Amino acid sequence: MRSTAVTARLKTELLREIQEIAEEESIDRSSAIQRLLQIGLKEYKMEKALNLYRNGKVTLWKAAELAGVSLREMMEAIKARDIPYQYDLEALEEYVTELLAKRKTIDT
Repeated sequence: MRSTAVTARLKTELLREIQEIAEEESIDRSSAIQRLLQIGLKEYKMEKALNLYRNGKVTLWKAAELAGVSLREMMEAIKARDIPYQYDLEALEEYVTELLAKRKTIDT
């Protein structure tokens, strides 16, 4: 994967914590920052998708897609946060249609 250098101002305490993590993991500071950003982005996408689902803006399937996780992982996240499942005929039809489309691409 291609990399691009960026410049960011960090509070001294945050930088110290990043350096500690880098040392614990035996990696350089740049790698630690990349790893922490990846974790943060993954969590951000999950929370955003869960909020959209909770507010009825997206289906379960779409929430999983937005978060970049499997349907099962999204269902587990919803259950862990006690978010009520939202079932309706339109969502079920969308889910079945997408499943069938994915199956066709796998079969070909």
